[in-house]
Amino acid sequence: MMAVEQIPKKDWYSILGADPSANVSDLKQKYQKLILMYHPDKQSTDVPAGTVEKCIQKFIEIDQAWKILGNEETKKEYDLQRHEDDLRNMGPVDAQIYLEEMSWNEDDHSFSLSCRCGGKYSVSKDEAEEVNLISCDTCSLIVEVLHYN
Repeated sequence: MMAVEQIPKKDWYSILGADPSANVSDLKQKYQKLILMYHPDKQSTDVPAGTVEKCIQKFIEIDQAWKILGNEETKKEYDLQRHEDDLRNMGPVDAQIYLEEMSWNEDDHSFSLSCRCGGKYSVSKDEAEEVNLISCDTCSLIVEVLHYN
């Protein structure tokens, strides 16, 4: 598994010129178009050295973006990290709770907790292992999920 948090914070979607809701097939098309455009072998020999360097850097960035977004597992991990970063930017954490304090819902295999506004915080079993912040489905409150060690 690739550790997304170790990679410098870049918007891999914007590097490919794609929307975060794009499917892998659309991402692949954008990747292929860009990788051909910036491939070092496709660059003219009469351009300044600085321009060639920029194209090579762009080529490397495009390739890195595809390595993350072209793989379902790393894409999911990256998307979860982006979502968590967005939540951190929304505002302060309202409370810290342990996952074990949340109610288990067997029907949809998720954990949930009532919010003071009447809404609820919910997270799937799979996401619970990777996500630390959960937003209420009704208001802007955020809770941090802790795990017993």
